[in-house]
Amino acid sequence: MPKYVMAFDSGTTSNRCIIFDRKGNIISVAQRELNMIYPEPGWVEQDANQIWATQLAVAVEAMQMANISADEIASIGITNQRETTIVWDRTTGEPVYNAIVWQCRRTSKYCDELIAEGRTDFFKKKTGLLIDAYFSATKLKWILDNVPGARERAEKGELLFGTVDSWLVWKLTKGNSHITDYSNASRTLLFNIHELRWDRELLDFFGIPASMLPQVMDSSKIYDCTDESFFGKKIPLSGIAGDQQSALFGQACFSKGDIKNTYGTGGFLLMNTGDTIIDSKQGLLSTIAWGIDGKVSYALEGSVFTSGATIQWLRDEMGLISSAAESEEIAASVEDSNGCYFVPAFTGLGAPYWDSSARGTIVGLTRGVSRSHVVRAALESLAYQSYDVVKTMEAEMGEDIGDLRVDGGASANDLLLKIQADILGRKVIRPKCIETTALGAAYLSGLAVGFWKDMEELRQNWATDRVFAPDMDEDRRDRMLKGWHKAVEKAKDWAD
Repeated sequence: MPKYVMAFDSGTTSNRCIIFDRKGNIISVAQRELNMIYPEPGWVEQDANQIWATQLAVAVEAMQMANISADEIASIGITNQRETTIVWDRTTGEPVYNAIVWQCRRTSKYCDELIAEGRTDFFKKKTGLLIDAYFSATKLKWILDNVPGARERAEKGELLFGTVDSWLVWKLTKGNSHITDYSNASRTLLFNIHELRWDRELLDFFGIPASMLPQVMDSSKIYDCTDESFFGKKIPLSGIAGDQQSALFGQACFSKGDIKNTYGTGGFLLMNTGDTIIDSKQGLLSTIAWGIDGKVSYALEGSVFTSGATIQWLRDEMGLISSAAESEEIAASVEDSNGCYFVPAFTGLGAPYWDSSARGTIVGLTRGVSRSHVVRAALESLAYQSYDVVKTMEAEMGEDIGDLRVDGGASANDLLLKIQADILGRKVIRPKCIETTALGAAYLSGLAVGFWKDMEELRQNWATDRVFAPDMDEDRRDRMLKGWHKAVEKAKDWAD
């Protein structure tokens, strides 16, 4: 009997492979960073071939680290950075252009034009999404319009489009399967989340040939097997979910009203809304959480463009810290940010503001503001942005949301989670396994092949590591939030 499930976690800044046992324990982890390409200000790209090569490499490495053979792997699940857009040749498998990353703002002006034309409701009613450069459709249109010969080749059926999950499955099966799951399809601005199909009207609007698109399938299903040349034996590919939906699943947020926050490169709060699509009036997204056994569950999402990447910026661009872990120690050396606020709108502001022209801002600087205050202000910005989304969700639902489950790399930072609890005024719960994005992909995959019996067994695997309770007085919280919202106003419209 196979003992393990393997999860491919294809993130924005790195690719990882994590192997889990039946209890959801991590057996081995292998990771390699991805190169980011910035051709122009606000443009973000990656080499699609590097995404593939590093993902395969970490899979082999993770198996070798634990001395595990392909016979012991029950299945593979894939979770991925969402919205990132890849177009490749159907015959050769070569990308026609770099992968355009979800953070890329090159199509912001086009999106602003669509909004000015009054197209917002047209898209939102079909897709649950707002018009923004964040999503895949305008990226795909840009490639077809700007890469020489791409549109003509696409119309001849020679090119394929996919998000990172589709690209990896196509490569792992050596071109035998071109698929995606409901969660990833729902992030393209091309998928009708009510009718559960690619929307012909949307495809025609953007001029995208239907022949380019992957087949949309359940998030937990045996799709195909890896080519035996990669691991010495065919392994079932049986689970796919976009990274944030996968984290929601990995957090065992299976019931309506369950909510989690992932502190990754961006920050993403998702709430399970069951079989109900919430029509947000305040800048949140209605999206598909997952599809299992032919039944789709929905979610309400608030997307923060820059979260953990703020800490990376402090380390890599500014040299204020030598490691992400050091941010906690430095920030804890001062009691507050000394009136300094950091708005990390490097690629604009996401929910609930959706201002693509906002830019990163540090305000409130005085002679007494030190390196430690700036680092603390950066940590606090993660908590403030999450607060804005939670409060918007509560307004949409008409009720208070309960405790917040957290995960992602920055959730290992105890000070951040204490600040988050204080700013929110409610408990923040960190599970023992904070690698819930990969765990969710493993769970979806394992369910499909019978490695786990049902979702109740998965729920039993979930365990608390630590609970962070608020103890900040309301006056101080209100003062801090007032300063934050004033700082956000200063960051808006900067690039206009």
